[in-house]
Amino acid sequence: MRDIASEAEVDVALINYHFGKKMELFDAVIMRRAEVLNEDRVRALEECRQKAAPGTPSVDEIIDAFTYPMLNRSTEDGEHWHNYLALIAQINNNPEWGGEIMNHFFDPLVHKFLDALREALPDCKEEDLMWCYHFLSGALTLTFADTKRIDKLSNGKCKSSDFETAYKKMVPFISGGFKAFCRKNSA
Repeated sequence: MRDIASEAEVDVALINYHFGKKMELFDAVIMRRAEVLNEDRVRALEECRQKAAPGTPSVDEIIDAFTYPMLNRSTEDGEHWHNYLALIAQINNNPEWGGEIMNHFFDPLVHKFLDALREALPDCKEEDLMWCYHFLSGALTLTFADTKRIDKLSNGKCKSSDFETAYKKMVPFISGGFKAFCRKNSA
């Protein structure tokens, strides 16, 4: 807290007054951008539902509505969003914090997307849908963590910081997985 106060050039007491304990400050940092990102995603989902009406959006459109806002914020709004998404990736992969923080800030939104996917894949078993979402979440967190691992594995042919290319490849890959797995296992 002292380091944060020093960097912000304020007294520690001021931070304690406005935010309380460290975890409350951390929650405020997460919530600040989670609200914006969640609004972007809900808006994208509503738009794809409206375009598909009276039918149901495709799995590709639903996955796009879920992933594009992250790409857009990271590339259009710069380093702060890039850092935020890298932090979310670390939290999501942390057994101590991941479940609690992700549940609190993102699960209501995730359930809206899962409902849309249930409509698009009506014969999909619930467990299969959950596993597919789990794999989607893993792909997103690895991508936005920007670990540079793919840079090394590909001998520089792929760049983990190239979110636009990752996004273009991620949507068909993830939606293809949902479609193939849910159709295969719904019989």
